[in-house]
Amino acid sequence: MTRGGAPRPRVVRLGPRSVAALVLVTAVGVAGFGWPLLAGPTAQVNAHAQDAPWLFAAVLVLLVAVVAAAIAESGLGAKAVAMLGVLAATGAALRPLGAGTAGIEPMFFLMVLSGRVLGPGFGFVLGSVTMFASALLTGGVGPWMPFQMLSMGWFTMGAGLLPAPDRLRGRGELVMLSAYGSLAALAYGTIMNLSGWPFMGALASGVAFDPAAGLGRNLARFLAYCAATSLGWDLGRAVLTVVLTLTLGGPVLRALRRATRRAAFEAPVAFRDPAAGEPPHAP
Repeated sequence: MTRGGAPRPRVVRLGPRSVAALVLVTAVGVAGFGWPLLAGPTAQVNAHAQDAPWLFAAVLVLLVAVVAAAIAESGLGAKAVAMLGVLAATGAALRPLGAGTAGIEPMFFLMVLSGRVLGPGFGFVLGSVTMFASALLTGGVGPWMPFQMLSMGWFTMGAGLLPAPDRLRGRGELVMLSAYGSLAALAYGTIMNLSGWPFMGALASGVAFDPAAGLGRNLARFLAYCAATSLGWDLGRAVLTVVLTLTLGGPVLRALRRATRRAAFEAPVAFRDPAAGEPPHAP
């Protein structure tokens, strides 16, 4: 709730078409991430495993279409677009600070808090745009980028779906956000592993994707791969997200809520004719 008792403003209101587009890109994303575990040993997709990253890069086009549809259908104003740009630029600037070393990635903390304050619709758009901007900034453009955009969009959107956004405040909210941030940070690393694991070939035969194996065996191989390669980085990312949320979360949440309230994204725009002395009127 705001100071006047009115519900907090939602910057991006997803309409029916935007929701349908989001469901579609999510379904395509899930298929893109999970096909190695679902494809049978004789599936044609296994014969083209080396080409699959470039095929799934087409997800980027669909994802950008979802972002554009959400912005157009919600009637996003200049102030909301400006806040989206500022937060995305801040998140993109935070990412290279640790360059992923030992999981030192402070941008995840900002994405959790932004999604919490600004809602799931804004969260998905913000997470995707931030990852796109950071990829351009760090030179990390490649077939993995659409997967990163999807994963970060889901990560930030999830924070906006947490309960009691207008009532829960203080320490309880920070504990909830830190718990979500830690679990989501681990999930992000695990999901992203699926974008590269099937294409390891013979680099690590004991944990590599085996087209001839069933779901159970490949799942066991995948979990072993995660534990052997990325678990240390994922744990570092989760711990850093918890520490930053508990120590800096309060001031950042207040700043974001204050900026959202003062921007009054949903307030109607009024104009005055200074020559005629007419009262303000909505366009």
